Amino acid sequence: MTVLVPPPSTERGHVDHGWLDAHHSFSFARWYEPHHLGIGPLRVLNQDRIEGGTGFGAHGHDNMEIVSIVLSGAIEHEDSSGTHSVIRPGEIQIMSAGIGVVHSEMNHLEDETTELLQIWIRPDENGLPMSYQQVQADPFIGESLPCLVSPEGGERALRIHQDAYLYGGAFTNESQASHMIAAGRVGYLHVAKGTAVVNGETYGPGDGAYIVEGGEVEIEGRSDQGYLLLFDLIGQ
Repeated sequence: MTVLVPPPSTERGHVDHGWLDAHHSFSFARWYEPHHLGIGPLRVLNQDRIEGGTGFGAHGHDNMEIVSIVLSGAIEHEDSSGTHSVIRPGEIQIMSAGIGVVHSEMNHLEDETTELLQIWIRPDENGLPMSYQQVQADPFIGESLPCLVSPEGGERALRIHQDAYLYGGAFTNESQASHMIAAGRVGYLHVAKGTAVVNGETYGPGDGAYIVEGGEVEIEGRSDQGYLLLFDLIGQ
């Protein structure tokens, strides 16, 4: 039986720097909550709103798998490997920081706020070479959950250095899908936009749920323009 332990959106960390309005599902930066430290290798899930003409200047990371999903607007990525790209809605990016990388993420749309999800997952091995991937996924939840990230990768799924699968995408009030999380694994549900019913419980924007035992996760959309993520993770 699937066991969902839902922390409401009101339990998320929140910071407003003017240029950045961010909500943290797990402890991050100066917000520390011992009951929300992540689950399995998933360590960070931030939902950020970045004002036009601003963003995260050059800064470094190492030994982390960093996934970015733009919900609206666009973000421009540059890093010390020479990669320069723009991520737009429908596109998924993963940066394996590996032995170390310096990068920036900027919203150069002067008159438009960019909203995105920033996800950090610990790799299964430290000291890997830095790498970058980006794909046009346009994920939509109809009768199945699109796979966005997996250890194997795929035509529209990015490869991650961890036993971690990320499913999800946009949904409508006609979306109905399910996913089986195997015994011994854990998961996390995050509703970024809209309202969905998951295993009979209603989740709104910013709501999430820890999945602490395996089993079926049944999702029904209740909004015309929703977006959610479901993580299927090795238990640690």
